[in-house]
Amino acid sequence: MSPLFNLSARIAVVIGATSGLGRAIAIGLHDHGATVIPTGRRQDLVQQLCAELNCPLVATTDVTSRPSLESLRDAVVAQLGRIDILVNAAGYTLKKPSVDISDSEWQAIFNTNLDGALRACQVFHEALKQSPHARIINIASLGSFLAFKEVAAYSASKTALLSLTRSLACEWAPDGIVVNAIAPGIFPTELNRAFIMGTERGKELLMRTPMARFGKAEEVVGAAVLLASDGASFITGQTIAVDGGYLASGVNS
Repeated sequence: MSPLFNLSARIAVVIGATSGLGRAIAIGLHDHGATVIPTGRRQDLVQQLCAELNCPLVATTDVTSRPSLESLRDAVVAQLGRIDILVNAAGYTLKKPSVDISDSEWQAIFNTNLDGALRACQVFHEALKQSPHARIINIASLGSFLAFKEVAAYSASKTALLSLTRSLACEWAPDGIVVNAIAPGIFPTELNRAFIMGTERGKELLMRTPMARFGKAEEVVGAAVLLASDGASFITGQTIAVDGGYLASGVNS
């Protein structure tokens, strides 16, 4: 393994690691040598993944609660001494006509997808600042760039997350913290499976994807390893699309 992409001796916290792409990223970072603390709200799933990865610390967290994030940070630093990598993968979506979205539904999506990422970045900032290999990886979306019918709140939150990624990258560069994002294409997960598998929406998404298939969760790992590694030492404020060509696509037939 090239030393550039060797994550051994790195401490990674993956928030939103109990399912979907967050889980795949946690496993991928572990497989490339990092000591990974996977976390999320669901204790049973956190315990299950921690057992699989032989984690030195089992802790749940809720990104809508600053004290919860602070407790997680303090526990990791107390037990492992430092934090090198933070992955913000917690999120959820809602498919609903925009005219019908309530204030509480809109705010709940932003509170997790955008505000939760900002809280985590703020809470972990000082610990990351102490690392010579500090990395933050946010999980954006194709919805950061494009409109998708009836998921306006989700897309707006992910567009704002892309902007936040750029802003933090510029602000925190003097602190030695590299901040980037991954924008996954269409990956069937708990969040979207019901919307895309065997549906007209799914067929249209496939038609618009030049590779003509959905992504596999493990296919997001390469970008995550790059952005977590010394290979990203001069990459900051960027978003890598792992999308089978979706954003590059014009006419596919």
